[in-house]
Amino acid sequence: MIDDLWYKNGVIYCLSVGTYMDANGDGVGDFKGLLRRLDYLHGLGITTIWLMPFQTSPGRDDGYDIADYYSVDPRYGTLGDFVEFTHGCKQRGIRIIIDLVVNHTSDQHHWFKEARRDKNSPYRDWYVWSDKKPANANTGMVFPGVQKTTWTRDKEAGAYYFHRFYDFQPDLNTSNPHVQAEILKIMGFWIQLGVSGFRMDAVPFVIATKGAKVKKSVEQYDMLRAFREFLQWRQGDAIILAEANVLPETDMEYFGRDADRMHMMFNFHVNQHLFYALASADSRPLAKALKATKPRPASAQWGLFLRNHDELDLGRLTKAQRDTVFRNFGPDKDMQLYDRGIRRRLAPMLGGDRRRLELAYSLMCTLPGTPVIRYGDEIAMGDDLSLPERNCARTPMQWSTEPHGGFTKSDKPACPVIDKGPYGYQHINVAKQRRDPDSMLNWTERIVRMRKEVPEIGWGDFAIIATRDPAVFVMRYDWRNNSVLFVHNLDDRPRETAFSTGLPGEAGAHLINLLAEDHSHADKRGQHRIVLEPYGYRWYRVGGLDYLLKRSDIDATTARGNKHPG
Repeated sequence: MIDDLWYKNGVIYCLSVGTYMDANGDGVGDFKGLLRRLDYLHGLGITTIWLMPFQTSPGRDDGYDIADYYSVDPRYGTLGDFVEFTHGCKQRGIRIIIDLVVNHTSDQHHWFKEARRDKNSPYRDWYVWSDKKPANANTGMVFPGVQKTTWTRDKEAGAYYFHRFYDFQPDLNTSNPHVQAEILKIMGFWIQLGVSGFRMDAVPFVIATKGAKVKKSVEQYDMLRAFREFLQWRQGDAIILAEANVLPETDMEYFGRDADRMHMMFNFHVNQHLFYALASADSRPLAKALKATKPRPASAQWGLFLRNHDELDLGRLTKAQRDTVFRNFGPDKDMQLYDRGIRRRLAPMLGGDRRRLELAYSLMCTLPGTPVIRYGDEIAMGDDLSLPERNCARTPMQWSTEPHGGFTKSDKPACPVIDKGPYGYQHINVAKQRRDPDSMLNWTERIVRMRKEVPEIGWGDFAIIATRDPAVFVMRYDWRNNSVLFVHNLDDRPRETAFSTGLPGEAGAHLINLLAEDHSHADKRGQHRIVLEPYGYRWYRVGGLDYLLKRSDIDATTARGNKHPG
């Protein structure tokens, strides 16, 4: 049935509790405030909320430096508040996935405090130590230009500890079976409180071998099977969404060739080539990236995104491609980060051009996978480049024209709301856009609703339709005797394109526009001729709107091995 795998055809919304809404009036978002905004998310059509870290933390890395995995940071509320929130989500048919940050802890975690205090502590081997500074200490930094080393000496311990990230985030020794057992306990704890899954942070680092004598890390993929095995027994429909920026030839190692490892992965490879396509008006590298990441188990799924809470990582592009994206979307040095990415939000990257924003979201929603929307992007929020590193794109949600954007009653929010320029909360906010039928918010709501009505994207097989114009990108999906087709113009000039749907006989003679009234009918040669405005896009259902009557109970494509069930 369609809803057996809930993550295949939904829409995920990523948010930080601390920057969403403050009901306590202390300048920090909290679960009581988030609970009050659930009807907004329900109305937007969100099926899953991904919560960034909210556990007790010193807050030096936006909560990713966790000091207690079994708690809620007092700034955000209590465990009781969290359970009320998950209950509210369940009432509205919304699932919750939370960040699982187990590559490292805060240096304020009691495990690390015990480990540094006593060599004989059972927690000593929960971290990675060296008596001498390893020769490779100045390589492998996650944050080059900001981070100077991956090994730091701890005076109390009298030894160096390994940290792939900042020096206040010591790496856990994830090869230690006691650490692995603790990770399972952490997952089990939150599952009992209403969570439906986890976005696992930095998965390649979690499963990599670590140590002073390790010259080249080896990925321990069996660890991923153990995580999934635990979840499937504890709660059958719970999932893990992996953050793994890896090459396509490694994808199946994370999914598992027998579909026994990660349920979902973010498709970083497609994300980077998507931005190159938007910058260059050339769809060919994007098509190549889609074909390279096509192999995956039937029960697995990609997470498709435009921007997230980190920088836009362009490390998989060639230098020429990366320079093109920098030149178009982040030309100034203060817009770039870690020598590899852009730290801006989507709207300012695209110059606030509504046409390009719609094009980008139309692409994200029609590429193979589950769309993941970053909070605030549905109203085209901006960024504050005066804030350090990635914090520039982590400003509070802008709800209204009330002080601080309606985010808090406090005189001083923990993170400043954007209050100047064209992206200030006086101009960009939910309340204003809710009243405007042509706003970005209402457009996003409509496109989310339509995306949920097109299960072929989440479940079907795709084919890229050849055109003579690299600026025009055409894709078709087939599933259970139905097909849909999408056309996008990546250029700032009008384009006319002609193509065949690639379906046999009369199956592709009619294309019914799902977003407007300009339908298309093939000529005598079976060709459709489409005129696209600058940055134009079309969503078509192939054949007609009686598709639900035609939908079969089985996937005939798989059953017969044909390219199309027709």
